[in-house]
Amino acid sequence: MSFLNDLIGGAQGNAAGGGSLLSVAGELIQKAGGVQGLVGMLQQHGLGEAVQSWVGTGSNQPVSGDQLGQALQNGGLGSVVQEAAGKLGVDPSQLMGQLSQILPHAVDHLTPDGQVPAQGQGGGLNLGALEGLAGKLFGGAGA
Repeated sequence: MSFLNDLIGGAQGNAAGGGSLLSVAGELIQKAGGVQGLVGMLQQHGLGEAVQSWVGTGSNQPVSGDQLGQALQNGGLGSVVQEAAGKLGVDPSQLMGQLSQILPHAVDHLTPDGQVPAQGQGGGLNLGALEGLAGKLFGGAGA
């Protein structure tokens, strides 16, 4: 089983647990102030065009783990990444590589109408909102 499958398996088996990739994505969204906060922060730190594609209804533009890591670090979320990497027992750059694959889908999933929810609407993200994403992305693998 690959690293990504291990993490996603953790998300499916224990979505409330702190050890899954989706829970890390959820924590980043929460710490940024919800979807609106994360989108704004990533736009401010060089990922504007890519983030708009995640929110919009078209295809998602990819970002590299390095690009995402730099934007999160500059946006003040570097400590969240470091802590999550420690909990998962992986290198932060490896975690960023995985998050760069998942976060675009998470933002896309949380903005189904191509609009960022207003502050207060969807700002209180719960992991249940991301649970369906694991099934969509991975066809229930590991379940």
